[in-house]
Amino acid sequence: MKVNTILLGMLAGVAALHAQSTPPDFSGVYYPLNPFGRFAATTSAPKGPPPRPTASAPLSDGSRGRTPDEPSLTPEYLAKWQTISKTRIAGSPEYDLTAKCLPPGMPAMMSMAYGMEVMQNKDKITFFSELNDALRRVYLDGRKPSQKVLDDPTYAGYSMGHWEGDTLVVETVALRDNTFIEGFTPHSDQMTVHERIRLLEPGLLEDRITVTDPKALTKSWETVKTYRKASREKGTDELREFACAEGLGEAK
Repeated sequence: MKVNTILLGMLAGVAALHAQSTPPDFSGVYYPLNPFGRFAATTSAPKGPPPRPTASAPLSDGSRGRTPDEPSLTPEYLAKWQTISKTRIAGSPEYDLTAKCLPPGMPAMMSMAYGMEVMQNKDKITFFSELNDALRRVYLDGRKPSQKVLDDPTYAGYSMGHWEGDTLVVETVALRDNTFIEGFTPHSDQMTVHERIRLLEPGLLEDRITVTDPKALTKSWETVKTYRKASREKGTDELREFACAEGLGEAK
């Protein structure tokens, strides 16, 4: 009897250790609760997908200046922002990535008011945004970017992740400098993005984002994004193809 008790205790210990080492499953379709420049986290927003931006409710054009919670820019990049703002106020799509059918880039991709599907296995997590069918992969198998990858930056960049308990920690490098941090805040090719992603509760995902750019920012910028998981019963867990209008896009 004593031996059986000891054996059961050992098995329970092994099971507990296995449970602790098994990462959470983020798989599913999510919709942001605080998209497009709303920097504080919230869990009280209505459930389901938020309305998409329209011509009657456009994104900020910068005519009211910059708010205190936006990234703090160096003089060089503040001048860039002011130039971009003038074109937006004038109604020009010159710096509008969506109008050119281009991906939103990182970290803006994690702030879009569209659905986002998360696909997960032990070696990789893939984030697929409905907006312009943007895609990013987070590698979990310890691989590092080659020099060739670093010399060829992309919209999503190169993301490497690892688990710290129930939190996915991600570092993203090799990002193109023709995208925006959020809204239309510019950045340099030295920008990196750090994320800590976890489930606050079943069906509620949080992404704590820290952006560092020694050339464009006077200090690191932080934001928190939250997402609610879609429901199959309500028919909200299927993303639709986002195809740009023919001739609208601009190849880059």
